[in-house]
Amino acid sequence: MIKDNLNTIREGIREACDKSGRDVNDVTLIAVSKFKPLEDLMEAYEAGAKDFGENRVQELVDKYEKMPKDARFHMIGHLQKNKVKYLIGKAVLIHSVDNFELASVIQKESEKAGVITDILIEVNVAKEDTKFGCFTEDALSLVTRISKLPNVRVKGLMTIAPYVEDGEENRQHFVALRQLGIDIDSQNIDNVSMDIYSMGMTCDYKVAVTEGATMVRVGTAIFGERNII
Repeated sequence: MIKDNLNTIREGIREACDKSGRDVNDVTLIAVSKFKPLEDLMEAYEAGAKDFGENRVQELVDKYEKMPKDARFHMIGHLQKNKVKYLIGKAVLIHSVDNFELASVIQKESEKAGVITDILIEVNVAKEDTKFGCFTEDALSLVTRISKLPNVRVKGLMTIAPYVEDGEENRQHFVALRQLGIDIDSQNIDNVSMDIYSMGMTCDYKVAVTEGATMVRVGTAIFGERNII
């Protein structure tokens, strides 16, 4: 089932790329594996999935230790400062940085480990009360401050759009995130690139791809309804 689901999502990405004149190789599918057992991840891995998204630090670390070494884990959930040290060197990308204090802790732990950590700035484009993320109007100043941290590298932006039945309803938010990235990129800030746009989930990933998503985070459509533990 998971293999078939993955193929369906890949075909959806391909269709969206064809529709918008993009290269399908420019879009990375992140299989959101939070709350899913290791057997499900291995089934997805054997079907060609290499990038996995986790919400909880401990769960990411546990799975990182048990999965094949070429599996890549992304931290996509809200990150507490006291958990950062466990992620360094294990998460290929932290998608959910939305304040300077968190970035500073990532800097400290990365320096201690002798590594550079890639991050995305999480932007609450829709300004939902229930979501984390900085507001669009605050993103440039945050990126500018973080750019001065030598062991932290800003690679782009992430947003979690509202849950909708019709993905078209979120197009405006994807357009806004992409435009924000273009505006930030035009500032030519050292240690900052806007190469990654992490946006789009099960309900709206096709729309996100047509608006420039380079990473889509799909869980339910691959693994089925989540098992909350």
